[in-house]
Amino acid sequence: MEADRIGALPGQPNAVDFNHYAGYVTVDSQAGRALFYYFAESPENCSTNPLVLWLNGGPGCSSLTGAMTELGPFRVNSDGKTLFRNNYAWNNVANVIFLESPAGVGFSYSNTSSDYDRTGDKSTAEDAYTFLVNWLERFPQYKTRDFYITGESYAGHYVPQLAYTILLNNKNSNQTVINLKGIAVGNGWIDDPTGYLGVFDFLWTHALNSDETNKGIHTYCHYFNGKDSKQCDDFMNRAYDEAGDIDGYNIYAPLCQEYSVSKKGSQGSVNSFDPCSDDYMISYLNRPEVQTALHAKLSEWHQCRLLFDWADSPATVLPIIKSLMASGLRVWLYSGDVDSVVPITSTRYGINILNPPIKTAWRSWYNSDEVGGYVVEYEGLTLVTVREAGHFVPSYQPARALTMISSFLQGTLPPP
Repeated sequence: MEADRIGALPGQPNAVDFNHYAGYVTVDSQAGRALFYYFAESPENCSTNPLVLWLNGGPGCSSLTGAMTELGPFRVNSDGKTLFRNNYAWNNVANVIFLESPAGVGFSYSNTSSDYDRTGDKSTAEDAYTFLVNWLERFPQYKTRDFYITGESYAGHYVPQLAYTILLNNKNSNQTVINLKGIAVGNGWIDDPTGYLGVFDFLWTHALNSDETNKGIHTYCHYFNGKDSKQCDDFMNRAYDEAGDIDGYNIYAPLCQEYSVSKKGSQGSVNSFDPCSDDYMISYLNRPEVQTALHAKLSEWHQCRLLFDWADSPATVLPIIKSLMASGLRVWLYSGDVDSVVPITSTRYGINILNPPIKTAWRSWYNSDEVGGYVVEYEGLTLVTVREAGHFVPSYQPARALTMISSFLQGTLPPP
């Protein structure tokens, strides 16, 4: 544990009042496969606050994106060298692990290169489970702590699958019991057919598509799995073309224009998200002194590794979500309402298939005297929207995201 403690990150602001750690945890010693993590403890109440794992999606994208541009304690200034504090970081209310998964993503690696050709949902869940068991040996004070899994996008697969793996292994008496209490998935991809239909209906209802195109999709697209007719493909292509050159992850956000890391760099603000933030992060994480401070292998860091020949990806994870609901876990699906890539419509269509009874009717929730979003509580499942947030909810609406996740961890609905 102490070997993983970060002394200081290059360019970090003054008065960092929490402990943070980074390093590798071996998940397969024979193959030489190890996963990289960054862990930020809470500034206050770290001995009682819950433990939260964060997973970005892809598949193949690094969770350091979550750490450096979304919910982590720091964000990167436009100089690509210095950091500023995120006052709405989730480590204010939890101790947060950011895991780069699977091997081959970010700093995580395998010495057996064929591992990269066998990667899929199943192996990703198994390795993440092994990571947690081994990580808890390194940080034994967290073994009995309430534990939650969170993530976004393709983590709509990762999070439920890992939760299911934990519940399965917890039944094994000689295995470390992980005190899993719940999951929260943001703008999560959970079901292929309703997912795609939700995308196209979102584009139409947000004035990004024509009536004719939407009608064509409803007429010709039934499966969204390669079995539809050529007319379906044509209408899908037309839908994307009609939307034009916008940021699908936040349909109202400006695009990053002619990015260059500025030598001087203006001080960033957590209250206004810079569309070039990913570029600042990539620049920062590729600095050798930063990699050394993170105890990472010196290497070229990429935000996403999209070269995987992904071995297995079920068309739906709704049956897994259903079994997690039945197990008594807290299950939240939250959604930034201006994301068109995995939009709120997709999540609602997916929930409609499960058809759970409503426990608390749809209502608005508030943050700082403004509507933060909307919530409906079903039996075993809660849906929360975050108003004016895109795909990466905490990037665009950090205060609302913190209110939302605090409510989730407390087991209460967001405040009316």
